[in-house]
Amino acid sequence: MAADALTPAQSARLLKLATNASVTAAALLILVKAIAYWETGSVSILASFVDSLMDSGASLLNLIAVRYALAPADRAHRFGHGKAESIAALGQGAFIIGSGLFLIIEAVKRLLDPAPLQAFGLGVAVMVFTIAVTAVLLLIQGYVIRRTHSAAIRADALHYRTDLLTNSAVLLALVLAQVGWPGMDPVFALAVALYILASARRIMADAFNELLDRELPEARREAVLAIARAHPEVRGVHDLRTRSAGRVEFMELHLELDDHLPLVQAHRIADEVADAIRADNPAADVVIHQDPVSIAEPLLDQQIEEAEEA
Repeated sequence: MAADALTPAQSARLLKLATNASVTAAALLILVKAIAYWETGSVSILASFVDSLMDSGASLLNLIAVRYALAPADRAHRFGHGKAESIAALGQGAFIIGSGLFLIIEAVKRLLDPAPLQAFGLGVAVMVFTIAVTAVLLLIQGYVIRRTHSAAIRADALHYRTDLLTNSAVLLALVLAQVGWPGMDPVFALAVALYILASARRIMADAFNELLDRELPEARREAVLAIARAHPEVRGVHDLRTRSAGRVEFMELHLELDDHLPLVQAHRIADEVADAIRADNPAADVVIHQDPVSIAEPLLDQQIEEAEEA
């Protein structure tokens, strides 16, 4: 079933599946990493543990925000509740920044005061288990994102893609420390912290853009304009405005139509253009205003252009 064929109930079920899986995975990883850090004393594992704490808070925030965003439009929120997902993404960014700064402090302390690692085998086993759980969760989230285009799930998935890389780095740091390079443990923790802060910047920038109603990418806008202009009875298109709110994209544009057309015919043309735009943009809410133009105007413009070229 294509993404545009999803019913609201199906979309809601997929979003709940992704958020429930995320919260469950975060809680499980917090438990095993806490045990691993207690036994090994590795600051890299501490970095991964703090990252999982952050993920747990962010996933719980996502769970609440997505359920709220799924609420249908009402009298007080005529455009729906989709921006709750962007607010959740800002909260996730705050979690990420806090954890990244904490990790930098801890890594610097360990660089200044090195300590040997303990229980190497347990640490490796926990990190391998963590990588496996994270990979399974990313498969679930990727499927849901493809079907629902959820901004909140996309932000959450960015956390866990980061985790997949950072947990692999932690595993490598443990191995290097075991073979005689203990200084790599806090170095890798610092690298994880900087990567986490970079992730926060991307997540918060996307959330701010959506909350401030930034236009959709220019390529998307040009594609919408091309679809509208392709209709044989459309004389021109102008004043395209776009924005997004959660999983819904709002598109408003003006169609220039022959001024002699009956209202019912002009309305039919607008509906056909809107249907064509929605076929290419399943998540779009399309509003079209019809502007009358004289048939002679395009011909006159064409004559002027030809005279200028001559």
